Amino acid sequence: MRAGNTLYYGDNLKVMRQHIGDASVDLVYLDPPFNSQRDYNVLFREQSGEPAQGQIKAFTDTWQWSERAYIEFCETCPLPALAELMQGFVRTLGRNDLTAYLVMMAPRLVELHRALKPTGSLYLHCDPTASHYLKVMLDVIFGAKNFRNEIVWKRQSAHSDARYKFPNVADILLFYGKSDRTSFFPLFGDYDPEYLRKNYRYDDNDGRGPYRLSDMRSPNPRPNLMYEWMGYKPHPNGWAYSRETMQKLHDEGRIWYPRTPDGTPDYTKRPALKRYLNERKGSIITNIWTDVTPLHASMKERLGYPTQKPLALLERIIQASSNEGEVVLDPFCGCGTAIVAAHKLNRRWIGIDITHLAIALIKYRLSDMFDLKEGVDYRVIGEPTSVEDARALALQDRDEFQRWAIGLIPRAFPYQQKKGADTGIDGMLHFTDNPREHPKKVVIQVKSGRVGVKDIRDFRGVLEREGATLGLFVSLEPPTEPMLREAEQAGYYKTPLGDIALPRLQIRTVEQLLRGEGFAIPSAALLMGVAQAARAQPADEQNALDL
Repeated sequence: MRAGNTLYYGDNLKVMRQHIGDASVDLVYLDPPFNSQRDYNVLFREQSGEPAQGQIKAFTDTWQWSERAYIEFCETCPLPALAELMQGFVRTLGRNDLTAYLVMMAPRLVELHRALKPTGSLYLHCDPTASHYLKVMLDVIFGAKNFRNEIVWKRQSAHSDARYKFPNVADILLFYGKSDRTSFFPLFGDYDPEYLRKNYRYDDNDGRGPYRLSDMRSPNPRPNLMYEWMGYKPHPNGWAYSRETMQKLHDEGRIWYPRTPDGTPDYTKRPALKRYLNERKGSIITNIWTDVTPLHASMKERLGYPTQKPLALLERIIQASSNEGEVVLDPFCGCGTAIVAAHKLNRRWIGIDITHLAIALIKYRLSDMFDLKEGVDYRVIGEPTSVEDARALALQDRDEFQRWAIGLIPRAFPYQQKKGADTGIDGMLHFTDNPREHPKKVVIQVKSGRVGVKDIRDFRGVLEREGATLGLFVSLEPPTEPMLREAEQAGYYKTPLGDIALPRLQIRTVEQLLRGEGFAIPSAALLMGVAQAARAQPADEQNALDL
């Protein structure tokens, strides 16, 4: 198991305080909710590509004011200037969702600063809703002198909010270093085709490719480099190169000379240096990023998770601010783009999220892209590992218990019911065992309390109503004999793949699922539910600029 590769389920503030040591992290990337007053849903699609009936809310991007949280922060904040700043925000802006968001972010940014090594960096991904307030907070926490860049990423080309203002098409990344020792490696991208057309206009057809011309005179007076070259007298500043270097460049054919009408070199006119395109590293990446394509619904990389960022965006950040083997932390890891980018680039990683849905999606993604296995290649801390843990989760948060339990079933996804409706379905799954037929539906129900034969009888009704091929019943408590007999009455399904007939209504306890005693689903069937991530391609590290 690669050291440091860990997923944590839980409140990132508590996790960081309990598990993340001082000066233990090389790079932090965080993409917290932006306080944009929206609910985000993970959208699962049917095999046809159409939206499935079920969407499941991933998180609510809304923060409500808590006087208790505000007082606790002001009383415990280790930075008096930050506490004073927060009090100023509240006095100026009032007690509202925005200041609630800032109160939530402040202690987490303090913990992230603590966790960074002196050579470490932090990238905070945000939008104009709160970026200016967050920057002032970061100036206090990191010191204004450690501000490196405000990076603008153009995330889309059009927007619907153009009636009263210019459309917002960009996100902001605030880049801070822990100290003046912060690691940074300049990156290079492709040149603009128009730039190449205008500047690399020369080609001697000698196999060295196109080149541009560069002045060979010194930008400042160099009395020791005042010599005549091939009959041409130097500029008053002198040459930029010694006579020995000039001779070497001449012998290598790297000096361009003007031509006479008959095509011979004219040494009476000023020469120039040939700078070949294939010897350049590319166009240096600036703080305006327009070349990282945002994710669209049709892209293979797209998993359906709200706010999913392109892998290329995270690869750029990780390449610019860390070395192989160093530790990358994402405290709001969502569907895990920073995690998979770090793994692809041979970094160690730590991810934290407060939803079991996100942790489940990341585990699928790590398996799909890298064949990684939980407990072998990485750890998951905070999820139930025993019936007692599961029972505690159910008492604490029934919805999160359901989502976690559904995550124990391969490729199953949570099903969000309409408000006020109880459809008897907590999760879904589809599979295909015959390419000539439509995918088969599997409905899932999860129970955390006492169960009885009536629950199975009702679930049989759901199975028939939905026209589902299989029904999977997950219970925290053991089933009774009448429950097992009632389940058997639902009959069997015979798959064309050659398996034995499978019970249409199956019951498993959480304890059984934790032991690996899963449901009986056609073994060779193609499971469809949570999107499958594409296999990872080998990463090409960009070279750093030698300074």
